[in-house]
Amino acid sequence: MSPAHPAPARLAPSHLAPSHLALAVLVAAVWGVNFVVIEIGLDHFPPLLFSALRFLAAALPAVFLVGRPKVAWKWIVGVGLVLGVAKFGLLFTGMDLGAPAGLSSLVLQVQTVFTALFAFAALGERPRRLQVLGMAVALAGIGVAAVDEGGSGPLAGFALVIAAAVCWGASNVLTRKAAPPDALNFMVWVSTVPVLPLLVLSLLLEGPERDLAALRGLDGTGIAVIVYVAWITTVFGFGAWGWLLRRHPASSVAPFSLLVPVFGMSSAALFLGESVSPLRWCAAALLVGGVALTSLAPRRNPLVPTEPPAVSFPRPTGEERPA
Repeated sequence: MSPAHPAPARLAPSHLAPSHLALAVLVAAVWGVNFVVIEIGLDHFPPLLFSALRFLAAALPAVFLVGRPKVAWKWIVGVGLVLGVAKFGLLFTGMDLGAPAGLSSLVLQVQTVFTALFAFAALGERPRRLQVLGMAVALAGIGVAAVDEGGSGPLAGFALVIAAAVCWGASNVLTRKAAPPDALNFMVWVSTVPVLPLLVLSLLLEGPERDLAALRGLDGTGIAVIVYVAWITTVFGFGAWGWLLRRHPASSVAPFSLLVPVFGMSSAALFLGESVSPLRWCAAALLVGGVALTSLAPRRNPLVPTEPPAVSFPRPTGEERPA
């Protein structure tokens, strides 16, 4: 949508069109397999350096091809810090501490609950009772996963993945508030923000010797991993996700991320040989049931904003003008 043409007063219907639904499922598949790729990448790079390289590759050279930012810098910096530095820094570190790829793909999906809560608080998107029930079912799945992991794995890594989910929920709502007219442009510029903070954190917490050793040992597998996490997962995945969030309520789009564990656990079992216990399958079933209840429940009338979204203005002015 061009910034010169006013956006509709109402958001799109809460039920996604078939093409939008297919896109949401495709992004979930890309993100699910991504956990396997991250696990492989952590054998080559320290977690914070790995995350910094991810965003560096996503930003360059694309930042020179997508044009100037089309939203205010405050949104680019905000999403860059919350999504890039906090969410991915916590996720990569949690997995490096021992959280398995398949389980991480499952636990991270508690972000749908945080997204819905933040959307209610910041955007006034009130879910129906059946949707609340779906969120409760999804949380029950996370609880079952916690019981399963508590008996066999490191809880520190598990806790960091949950913290990453909180940050992801916040970044979903920030993206809705930003209302970027061009999701790819937005994601590329967002990717420029985390690089320096993550590099500084890596030097301070992981050490220059470890970082230099990883860079000197860069091989074909390491390059392929960075290409996947940068271009497929970050540029395409989050670009498409932001495009969906701009057209639908956050509480309609976010539950589709609960399909990520289906792809994440399956690919982790297939490529990494991770075993899936009966409790973990139970947790996955609860999460998929939760996404069905949350996504397919009939809703109240779509939210009518009190004022047009930022994208409806012909030109950004004042504090909304990109610097």
